[in-house]
Amino acid sequence: MTTTAPNPAILAAPVQQGRSLWGDAFRRLRRDPAAVACFLVIGAYVALAVGAVYWYPDFLETQNYSERNLPPSADHWFGTDVFGRDVLAKTLLGARVSMTVGFMANAIAVPLGLALGVLGGYFGKWIDDLVVWLYTTLASIPGIILLIALKYAFQGIILFEGTFIELNLSGIHGLYIALGVLSWIGTCRIIRAETLKLKSLDYVTAARASGQGRVRILVRHIVPNLLHLAIINFTLGFVGAISAEVILSFLGLGVEVGTPSWGTMINAARLDLVVGRWWEAVAACAAMFVIVLALNIFGDRLRDALDPKLRI
Repeated sequence: MTTTAPNPAILAAPVQQGRSLWGDAFRRLRRDPAAVACFLVIGAYVALAVGAVYWYPDFLETQNYSERNLPPSADHWFGTDVFGRDVLAKTLLGARVSMTVGFMANAIAVPLGLALGVLGGYFGKWIDDLVVWLYTTLASIPGIILLIALKYAFQGIILFEGTFIELNLSGIHGLYIALGVLSWIGTCRIIRAETLKLKSLDYVTAARASGQGRVRILVRHIVPNLLHLAIINFTLGFVGAISAEVILSFLGLGVEVGTPSWGTMINAARLDLVVGRWWEAVAACAAMFVIVLALNIFGDRLRDALDPKLRI
């Protein structure tokens, strides 16, 4: 019997480390020009929304009736409104409201949908029946009608009022909660379906056979394999939250009166269109269009990058 000596070159070659799911996703996104461009657009919106507060600290108190309703010019790129205030500043401050609403609403909706979906999918029985009944009932009611009903129900309710922190559900805080409570349904459905699949896989069966408890299996083996879905839904949920805020603000049920937002800008400019003053409505609609398009494209690219079936 003869044996072949190992090739020294093969033994000396360094061992190539495999890429993790997150590392591979980052590599895919970095090599995707559309994803990079959309990420830069989203980052620019966040930076402008944060900086607008410092650039225009006294925007609401600034009124110049000698420059009211001016069209776009070199001094005012987006023109001025009925109070003589710069529409560009108003648009940037509106971006702050929309981005904050999108973040806070999904900070409530995604963890809620993740928790209920995992509990229903893993434990089954009456817990799953309760979760399915809950999201089926809420999904059967038109979302905008339910949002309006919740906003009316929140009128005049103050949960906490202090020197530095105030939680007034009549204003923007109620908008956070209303959107968060109603936006978890899609996340819960996806997480529940994926949990039903994961709990029957071999590595979960092996963990159960080795004596690990249910909580440990959920924390160590189920939830980490669902986080990419939560991140994707968090990104895509921004679009729905921003659109809902604009609709509610247009109807007078969103942010407080006087707070610059894209919805209040559209509402204030709807009568100006009749007399040819189009710049305020166009500025708000264009700002909303760009961020919604960037979030949609980036969310799709992120979903493709985090899909294990597409890994090379």
